[in-house]
Amino acid sequence: MKIALVGCGAVTQAVYVPLLSRRRDLFEVTAVCDLSRTLADAVGDRLGAPGRYTSLDAMLAAGGFEGVLVLASGSHGETVGRALSAGHAVLCEKPLALTRAEVAALPEGRLMVGYMKQYDPAVRRAEELLAELGGPEAIRSVEVTVLHPSGESQLAFANLVQARDVPADLLAGLREREDALVSRALGEQAPASVRSLYAVALGSICHDLSLLRRFTGSPTEIGHVETWGAAPGSVEISGPLPAAGRFSIRWHYLEGYPAYRETVAVHHDAGTLELAFPAPYLMNAPTVLTVVSGGESRTEWRDVTEAFEVQLAAFHAFAAEGEPPLTGRAGALEDIVTAQRVAARYAVQHDLPIGGEAA
Repeated sequence: MKIALVGCGAVTQAVYVPLLSRRRDLFEVTAVCDLSRTLADAVGDRLGAPGRYTSLDAMLAAGGFEGVLVLASGSHGETVGRALSAGHAVLCEKPLALTRAEVAALPEGRLMVGYMKQYDPAVRRAEELLAELGGPEAIRSVEVTVLHPSGESQLAFANLVQARDVPADLLAGLREREDALVSRALGEQAPASVRSLYAVALGSICHDLSLLRRFTGSPTEIGHVETWGAAPGSVEISGPLPAAGRFSIRWHYLEGYPAYRETVAVHHDAGTLELAFPAPYLMNAPTVLTVVSGGESRTEWRDVTEAFEVQLAAFHAFAAEGEPPLTGRAGALEDIVTAQRVAARYAVQHDLPIGGEAA
């Protein structure tokens, strides 16, 4: 399948370039696009892509591909909409958008949203075991802890090419548009603390929201939200699960922490299913599933199959054969709504202004 990449930054260079290089049985990259010509050329050279663009419109007009991978930072709504309108199958990295309105405006088409943890073999195994236990009704609680070092420290090994050729006024204009979208989501008067919380929820905690969707269904009520420390700081979110039990998420940005660490523990009457995720940029580092059962026996299950690679194969199956993705626009919209509920709950608790869609 011939594909194009939009966005040639950190995740593209560290994750997608090596994976696409070794999965030439599935994909041929014929075009790449980035605001930085330096990055477009660097990624294009590594993947042998003849088309190098700094304009999305120019790339779509030139064509020569069947699918588009949207890997740029920020809101992806406008880019995804243009790619769908051009008739392409789209794999979009999370989050799909910053507002419900952007999702509602998307045209019909083949859209898959990338939450690679959903494709992790350990997660799929945990889903099977949970189903054997009785499904969401068997859960007493889901407890999530994320220890998040700086992105620079996580990507120090990757020898990334840096973009220094994007005009400052263009970047300023993009930031203004992103701010306007956040204002549409949270209201013009939403303070920096609420905006920062929303950014963390949609940019990182959304992975855990996507796992809750798979295990239990999305929370329809947020009971408590707290933050502390200098932004992005620490975030605590808790509330009831849709079927039974409660959830709690504790997310900590720790600048100098030795390594990324994320654990998701599903407690039930007969034991625990605990997932321990490694840093997302380390290819083929296994997620460890620990199953605690009768007699306090502990069984570890791991698989070095790379979740991002499974996700890419799933996109190929979706685009070529119509195999439904684990997350489409409906699931992505659920996560946006949940993130807005988190922001709204925090604002109400602290008597802060909240408007827009979150109100």
